[in-house]
Amino acid sequence: MIDDLYSARILTLAANLPHAGRLASPEGTGERVAKLCGSRATVDVVLDDQGRIADFAQDVKACALGQAAAGVLGESVIGATVQDLTEARDAMAAMLKFGGEGPSGRFEGLRVLKQVADYPARHASTMVAVEATLEAVQAAQAARTRLAGAA
Repeated sequence: MIDDLYSARILTLAANLPHAGRLASPEGTGERVAKLCGSRATVDVVLDDQGRIADFAQDVKACALGQAAAGVLGESVIGATVQDLTEARDAMAAMLKFGGEGPSGRFEGLRVLKQVADYPARHASTMVAVEATLEAVQAAQAARTRLAGAA
């Protein structure tokens, strides 16, 4: 069963991380750490004038499952909104914990991780990139609100 968990698709995603690194001048940064295993994702974003992700970078130090989730995220994140990310996070959590189908639309590729549901110790590492990205977008929005209030 563990061989199914680390399928060729998951290992390919883990090995090819889009937008790896950090942005020089991010509007928002998010960081999440899975306490059980130490998987970590640090995400930087810049938003466009509609609040969508215009630029994105991720520094992910995680197991193959966390890296694979970050790989899917990196393939589809440009243009995403806070609503897209919230829906993806919630659908992914439901997929892992309650047998849900997983994200649809932009982040449907995260469904490749559905079998992780059988390994609760791996749930947190699978979620770090999505949660860090959502946190980064929320931080960017908060920074914009503070700037608008100061003007």
